[in-house]
Parts: sequence; structure tokens; C-alpha cells
Amino acid sequence: MTTPYAEFSRAGVSESFIAEARRLLREEYLPKIERCLEKLTDEQVWLRPNPECNSIGNLLLHLSGNARQWIVCGLGSAIDQRQRQTEFDQREVIPLEELLGKLRTTVSEVDAVLSAFEPSRLLDKYQIQGTTSTALAAIFHVTEHFSMHTGQIILLTKMLAGVDLVFYDFSSGKPAHTWHRPE
Repeated sequence: MTTPYAEFSRAGVSESFIAEARRLLREEYLPKIERCLEKLTDEQVWLRPNPECNSIGNLLLHLSGNARQWIVCGLGSAIDQRQRQTEFDQREVIPLEELLGKLRTTVSEVDAVLSAFEPSRLLDKYQIQGTTSTALAAIFHVTEHFSMHTGQIILLTKMLAGVDLVFYDFSSGKPAHTWHRPE
């Protein structure tokens, strides 16, 4: 038997989980990627350190494809037309602004699906990428996947541009985020 408090807590945790995933995608990962892309040329975005590595351009296509497939299509109502391998096979330069526009659109679509998602459905099962997954696992997957590739993009940017991306300001004695843009 559950108490009203336990039910409230479960609902609150579910809502908080979804809200935090939305915040991370919109307010941490995407702005950090945008900061990186400000420092790079189209050619640098498509440079592969070696044949076994992906370019930043490939990673941006991959992030868009993955987030769309798992959230927009998997949890939302969009039709999944993803051709995953093409994200990695792309070699021709797609302009930086076009890539960034696609990623921004995807993050916006993901955010719209998650903002409308009913938290009580987090443990419902969905067919995504040929597997069965709960909504919770799908949201967690996209969030951690985005985090991992954001880190790779940051590292590649530092290597290619030779700059400190200055994500934090420590002048006040405690770290302040600097990747948010003033509204």
C-alpha cells in the first residue's frame, strides 16, 4: 500500500527527471557545442584525426539522428526514417550553420516531446531502434549519449583550434557557467 506522500514523491521524481534531461540538452550540451563551433571553420568541422575517428560534422549528424530516433520518433509520434550509417559515411562538407541548424531543430523537437510527455509513463515500454526500452531508459540514453559526444566535440575543438573554451569563470572564487548566452 502506498501513501499519498509516496505517490507524490514518485511523481515529483519523474517530473524532475524529465525536467533535468530537458535542461541538460538545451542549457548545457547544446550551448557548449555552439561555443565549440564558433571557434571552427567548415573544414575543421569535417576533419578526421584518422580514418577510425569521426569528424565533428559526423558527430553532429549522429547526435541529431540518435535524439530524433529515440525521443521524437520513439516516444513521440514522428515516423522513424533514420539511416544511421549515413551519419558516419558523410564526407562532403555540409556548412557549419546548416549542421548547427539541424541540431538546434532536433533539440527543440526533443524538448517539445519531453515537455508534453506524461511522467507517469516513464516505465511504459517502447520499440526503439529494434529494441524494447522504457521511456526512462530512452531519455537517459539520449541524455548520456549527448553528454559523451559533447565531450568528444569539446576535445576535438581544443585540439583543432588550440583555445580554451572558457566554460567557467572562477574570478569570484566559485565557478560560474559562461556558456549561456544572454537572452
